[in-house]
Amino acid sequence: MRVAIDARELQGRPTGVGRYLAGILQAWQHLSPTLPHEVILCAPSAIDSPFLASGWARAAIGGRGNGTWWEQTSLPGLVRQARADVLFAPGYTAPLLCATPTVVAIHDVSFAAHPEWFSRREGRRRRVVTRCSAARAARVVTISEFSKREIVMRLGVRPDKVDVVYPGVGPLGRASAHATVSAEEPVLYVGSIFSRRHIPELIAGFATLARRQPKARLDIVGDNRTAPHVDVDSLAANTGLGARVRIRSYVDEEALAALYGAARAFVFLSDYEGFGLTPLEALAAGVPIVVLDTPVAREVYADAALYVPRAEPALIEAALERILTDEAERARILMAARTVLGRYSWHTCATQVLELLVSVSRCRDSR
Repeated sequence: MRVAIDARELQGRPTGVGRYLAGILQAWQHLSPTLPHEVILCAPSAIDSPFLASGWARAAIGGRGNGTWWEQTSLPGLVRQARADVLFAPGYTAPLLCATPTVVAIHDVSFAAHPEWFSRREGRRRRVVTRCSAARAARVVTISEFSKREIVMRLGVRPDKVDVVYPGVGPLGRASAHATVSAEEPVLYVGSIFSRRHIPELIAGFATLARRQPKARLDIVGDNRTAPHVDVDSLAANTGLGARVRIRSYVDEEALAALYGAARAFVFLSDYEGFGLTPLEALAAGVPIVVLDTPVAREVYADAALYVPRAEPALIEAALERILTDEAERARILMAARTVLGRYSWHTCATQVLELLVSVSRCRDSR
């Protein structure tokens, strides 16, 4: 079987979908001695990827642009030239005029559930193309039971067409051997900065706490994608805490591993997610987490979290103080994490996605 993959998200600085795809590909690569399939990574320009450098996968490069236009006009030709049996589209959408059967991964439908979080043009594009991609796809894969319910309800997809495959949680890159141990107590947030993730409220809650907890520090890592735009750098500066609130749009894997390794607590206050991977990465690094109390958070993290009922600065402040100072609560969360983390394996995820692709390919061959 030849598997073509829309690999655009591996280009540049992978986050979100790119890290999801990399986790699957890395697990497939480990299976490669017994994997009787060929993997073709399709992209508009060259991909700097260890999967290609090792010769385990090959690339199909070409076309114009790198967004929806490339996906709809150039990707079908690359798939056809590769003589692929199935196309895996890991990032919400897929080409609508492609003869090859497609499996599309839709991680959430926030653009349909909360259109107010997106610009009018971007929200409309996402809703139309994702709905059409789901309708045309042979199968839809998603990352939680919550997202499956949302896809069925908001995109009109049949329940029996949607497969839930939990992503994995793997070890991050090694922290630098020269990293120093800090006397501070860092609170960490990692993830793109969307309006639904309440970064202004987090900064406000932390600022109040920091005046009583002189060792506390807040590290925020993520690209600012708020709509309408929120100047989070100015909000941080206005706290008067200086370097105790640090915001970066991106760090590499080594630096990220160092941040997880140093963190005293991790916070992720999202109203709406398909899954929410970075809090699990924190748990895997032995860092207790604070999350907003939502159905998907309860599904994914179960008892391994301290839940905040609403994204209000005073409630956030209280939760952060508890997670930093209450040793019994910290121990409870990390004990529960042992069971929770056992549910999420890249090997299992990759195996299930591969089985799905094989079944779609076989259905095509039997016609």
